[in-house]
Amino acid sequence: MIEWYLKVVKENYANFEGRARRSEYWYFALANFIITLVLRGIDYAIGGIDFQIISGIYGLATLIPGLAVSVRRLHDVNKSGWFLLLWLLPVIGWIWLLVLFFTEGTVGPNQFGEDPKRPYSEFDQIGSKEETF
Repeated sequence: MIEWYLKVVKENYANFEGRARRSEYWYFALANFIITLVLRGIDYAIGGIDFQIISGIYGLATLIPGLAVSVRRLHDVNKSGWFLLLWLLPVIGWIWLLVLFFTEGTVGPNQFGEDPKRPYSEFDQIGSKEETF
């Protein structure tokens, strides 16, 4: 799990191009949620319910990578990153985004890049179709 989190934060910090597998997105989301809970607990222990300095700084630091991995996840299901604006539609937009995030990505290359789960290789395709001369 931590490998996926570090991949998003270190390697793809502000990379909005390409595709992200479901596991990359969901492991990042899970790790981010757990880290936020721990930091909020530390904030609460330090200054009470109104003190959120540490978790707030962490939230700002992970805003860009969170948006980037979300856009790349949408690219994997062959949708534009602009679909993130569905978040502005209460309930229906949230459900639609969740469905898109849970949907398996497009098999093979799509308009946003190669399949991150099964990279395309022309050697894998040799002999898979009947060739006509």
